[in-house]
Amino acid sequence: QVQLVESGGGLVQAGGSLRLSCAASGHTFSSTVMGWFRQAPGKEREFVAAIDWSSIYTYAADSVKGRFTISRDNTQTTVYLRMNSLKPEDTAVYYCAAKPYGSFDTRTDLQDGRWYDSWGQGTQVTVSS
Repeated sequence: QVQLVESGGGLVQAGGSLRLSCAASGHTFSSTVMGWFRQAPGKEREFVAAIDWSSIYTYAADSVKGRFTISRDNTQTTVYLRMNSLKPEDTAVYYCAAKPYGSFDTRTDLQDGRWYDSWGQGTQVTVSS
Protein backbone atom coordinates (compact mmCIF):
# COMPACT_ATOMS: atom_id res chain seq x y z
CA GLN A 1 0.00 0.00 0.00
CA VAL A 2 1.18 3.50 -0.79
CA GLN A 3 2.01 5.73 2.20
CA LEU A 4 1.35 9.44 1.62
CA VAL A 5 2.54 12.54 3.49
CA GLU A 6 1.37 16.03 2.49
CA SER A 7 3.19 19.28 3.21
CA GLY A 8 3.24 22.87 2.07
CA GLY A 9 0.03 24.18 3.55
CA GLY A 10 -0.20 27.44 5.43
CA LEU A 11 -1.79 30.85 5.71
CA VAL A 12 -1.80 33.06 2.63
CA GLN A 13 -3.60 36.21 1.56
CA ALA A 14 -6.18 36.16 -1.19
CA GLY A 15 -4.48 36.32 -4.56
CA GLY A 16 -1.41 34.56 -3.26
CA SER A 17 0.09 31.20 -4.14
CA LEU A 18 1.11 27.98 -2.45
CA ARG A 19 2.58 24.70 -3.62
CA LEU A 20 1.51 21.55 -1.86
CA SER A 21 3.61 18.41 -1.97
CA CYS A 22 2.65 14.81 -1.36
CA ALA A 23 5.53 12.41 -0.81
CA ALA A 24 4.72 8.79 -1.52
CA SER A 25 6.44 5.60 -0.49
CA GLY A 26 5.96 2.28 -2.16
CA HIS A 27 7.19 0.69 -5.35
CA THR A 28 3.99 1.26 -7.32
CA PHE A 29 4.14 5.08 -7.49
CA SER A 30 5.11 5.22 -11.18
CA SER A 31 1.99 3.17 -11.98
CA THR A 32 -0.35 5.09 -9.70
CA VAL A 33 -3.06 7.63 -10.42
CA MET A 34 -2.73 10.47 -7.92
CA GLY A 35 -5.41 12.86 -6.83
CA TRP A 36 -5.92 15.89 -4.62
CA PHE A 37 -9.08 16.47 -2.61
CA ARG A 38 -10.06 19.09 -0.07
CA GLN A 39 -12.51 19.40 2.77
CA ALA A 40 -13.68 22.67 4.27
CA PRO A 41 -15.27 22.82 7.73
CA GLY A 42 -18.85 21.63 7.63
CA LYS A 43 -18.60 20.58 4.00
CA GLU A 44 -18.15 17.30 2.18
CA ARG A 45 -14.84 16.26 0.71
CA GLU A 46 -14.37 17.73 -2.75
CA PHE A 47 -12.31 16.59 -5.71
CA VAL A 48 -9.63 19.05 -6.80
CA ALA A 49 -7.40 17.44 -9.43
CA ALA A 50 -5.92 14.16 -10.63
CA ILE A 51 -2.96 13.08 -12.73
CA ASP A 52 -2.15 9.84 -14.49
CA TRP A 53 1.09 7.91 -14.00
CA SER A 54 2.78 9.41 -17.07
CA SER A 55 1.77 13.05 -16.45
CA ILE A 56 0.24 13.13 -19.93
CA TYR A 57 -3.29 13.41 -18.60
CA THR A 58 -4.59 15.69 -15.89
CA TYR A 59 -8.07 16.58 -14.82
CA ALA A 60 -9.17 19.41 -12.56
CA ALA A 61 -12.43 20.52 -11.03
CA ASP A 62 -14.07 23.52 -12.67
CA SER A 63 -13.70 25.48 -9.44
CA VAL A 64 -9.90 25.41 -9.68
CA LYS A 65 -9.31 25.08 -13.43
CA GLY A 66 -6.91 27.75 -14.64
CA ARG A 67 -5.68 28.47 -11.10
CA PHE A 68 -4.40 25.12 -9.80
CA THR A 69 -1.95 22.80 -11.55
CA ILE A 70 -1.23 19.20 -10.60
CA SER A 71 2.11 17.66 -11.49
CA ARG A 72 4.32 14.80 -10.41
CA ASP A 73 7.92 13.68 -10.32
CA ASN A 74 8.14 9.91 -10.46
CA THR A 75 11.87 9.97 -9.66
CA GLN A 76 11.04 11.74 -6.39
CA THR A 77 7.78 9.81 -5.89
CA THR A 78 6.07 13.13 -5.23
CA VAL A 79 2.94 14.79 -6.54
CA TYR A 80 2.44 18.55 -6.38
CA LEU A 81 -0.45 20.96 -6.42
CA ARG A 82 0.48 24.47 -7.45
CA MET A 83 -2.24 26.88 -6.34
CA ASN A 84 -2.35 30.40 -7.76
CA SER A 85 -4.84 33.24 -7.36
CA LEU A 86 -6.06 31.75 -4.11
CA LYS A 87 -9.48 32.72 -2.80
CA PRO A 88 -10.94 32.54 0.71
CA GLU A 89 -13.23 29.77 -0.52
CA ASP A 90 -10.14 27.63 -1.20
CA THR A 91 -9.64 27.36 2.55
CA ALA A 92 -9.72 23.68 3.47
CA VAL A 93 -7.67 20.69 4.52
CA TYR A 94 -6.07 19.30 1.39
CA TYR A 95 -5.50 15.58 1.01
CA CYS A 96 -3.65 13.57 -1.58
CA ALA A 97 -4.87 10.15 -2.59
CA ALA A 98 -3.48 7.23 -4.58
CA LYS A 99 -4.91 4.55 -6.83
CA PRO A 100 -2.24 2.05 -7.88
CA TYR A 101 -2.77 0.73 -11.41
CA GLY A 102 -5.84 2.88 -11.76
CA SER A 103 -7.29 3.83 -15.11
CA PHE A 104 -7.64 7.48 -16.10
CA ASP A 105 -10.55 6.70 -18.43
CA THR A 106 -13.52 7.48 -16.22
CA ARG A 107 -13.89 10.95 -14.73
CA THR A 108 -16.53 9.83 -12.27
CA ASP A 109 -13.96 7.49 -10.74
CA LEU A 110 -11.31 10.20 -10.55
CA GLN A 111 -13.72 12.47 -8.66
CA ASP A 112 -14.89 9.77 -6.26
CA GLY A 113 -12.82 9.52 -3.09
CA ARG A 114 -13.97 5.93 -2.58
CA TRP A 115 -12.12 4.89 -5.76
CA TYR A 116 -8.74 5.69 -4.20
CA ASP A 117 -6.91 3.17 -2.01
CA SER A 118 -4.60 5.34 0.09
CA TRP A 119 -4.83 8.77 1.70
CA GLY A 120 -2.51 11.18 3.41
CA GLN A 121 -3.18 12.92 6.70
CA GLY A 122 -3.91 16.28 5.09
CA THR A 123 -2.42 19.76 5.17
CA GLN A 124 -4.30 22.91 6.13
CA VAL A 125 -4.60 25.77 3.65
CA THR A 126 -6.09 29.01 4.93
CA VAL A 127 -6.71 31.95 2.61
CA SER A 128 -7.43 35.28 4.28
CA SER A 129 -9.43 38.02 2.59
